[in-house]
Amino acid sequence: MAKYTKQEKSWMFYDWATSAFSIIIATAIFPIYYKAVAENAGVSNANADAFWSYSVSIATFILALFGPILGTIADYKGYKKKLFIFFLMVGVLATAGMALPIESWIFLLIMYVLAEVGSSGSGLFYNAFLVDVTEEKRMNEISSRGYAIGYIGSVIPFVLCIALIILAQQKMIPISTASASQLSFLITALWWGLFTIPLLKNVHQVYYVEREPKIIANSFRRLGNTFKEIRKYRNIFLFLIAYFFYIDGVGTIISLAAVYGTSVGLDSNGLLIALLAVQIVAAPFAILFGKLSGKFGTKKMIYVGIIIYTFVCFFALFLDTLLEFWILAMLVATSQGGIQALSRSYFAQMVPKEKSNEFFGFYNIFGKFAAVLGPFLFGITAQLTGNSSFGVFSIVILFIIGFFMLMIVPDHEAKTIKAEGSFPQGG
Repeated sequence: MAKYTKQEKSWMFYDWATSAFSIIIATAIFPIYYKAVAENAGVSNANADAFWSYSVSIATFILALFGPILGTIADYKGYKKKLFIFFLMVGVLATAGMALPIESWIFLLIMYVLAEVGSSGSGLFYNAFLVDVTEEKRMNEISSRGYAIGYIGSVIPFVLCIALIILAQQKMIPISTASASQLSFLITALWWGLFTIPLLKNVHQVYYVEREPKIIANSFRRLGNTFKEIRKYRNIFLFLIAYFFYIDGVGTIISLAAVYGTSVGLDSNGLLIALLAVQIVAAPFAILFGKLSGKFGTKKMIYVGIIIYTFVCFFALFLDTLLEFWILAMLVATSQGGIQALSRSYFAQMVPKEKSNEFFGFYNIFGKFAAVLGPFLFGITAQLTGNSSFGVFSIVILFIIGFFMLMIVPDHEAKTIKAEGSFPQGG
């Protein structure tokens, strides 16, 4: 990555650090471990899925509620990194807490909620740091590369954790499968913390609002003004509405993939290997999305991602074999990183740099409140029908709404930011 600055590389490397949490805790090993503990405690399959999805909703609701005011505070000089570190520590410590030998499904869900709050909270400020580390014309490339590096980086701890679990299952190492899973959670916490060090050392807040007395009171005042601006500037508001729906579908499929796979009777080892393959395949496709956005436009490539995810929801209705899960997983891999990376950079190009945290607070609240809806929709549908496949299918409505809302957003929007950091009113 010789052509990238130290700040750009350090920022991208945080995706390497946090992606271990995304795959091991939020997507693969922890959900399977939780399901096993819950079912051993007598919780039915459908209820275990529902309680998991409710926990996802609770975690995202917490950050959605406090994200905007935290973002507004973080725009003051010196506060962005302090808040980033606080949520980083919450996430790392809660993840390590999952490794404690307490086989209680309620305890596991509590630790998960805390860890997810830490991950999402630190992610809010990490995303906002994008304006501090690179120039506008490089944002698509840097954001996409970050996701690609994250997928590559997640493979190493994921392979190690899968190996531990399989060796424990085969009695080739003197620990139980449960202990191997718990050790995986500790590895995740260490990986996350260790590889965040480059960002902590080299990434600094360049754009900021000067400190003033009564920071919290003035933050609420500024937040109110920002909310008025978001409503006033039609283009940003329309994009956030579209993002609200389609990113909810993306996040729901990511967070419920392993739980859903086990519900349709897939072998846990085969499921883990399929999810590992997703990480490997997703890396080059994230870079490809970034490159193609330069040729066809960011918005068109987001459309492509939405269409692929819509097909995934339909395909899930007929999924009942490991081969079909592999097909679905590879479809997700082609667009998972690209749609998230381009959404992040598309929004970053639109906002005033010195108020990036404040605006990313709203980006966060739209994304996180959206993530309350999807898992809840999945959970309710799965419980009412007794079939998790219908739960996945119900998510298709989110992609359809997001697609048509995005069509209303003017194509030239991301290019209209003014040099002084303001942006024009949509008309």
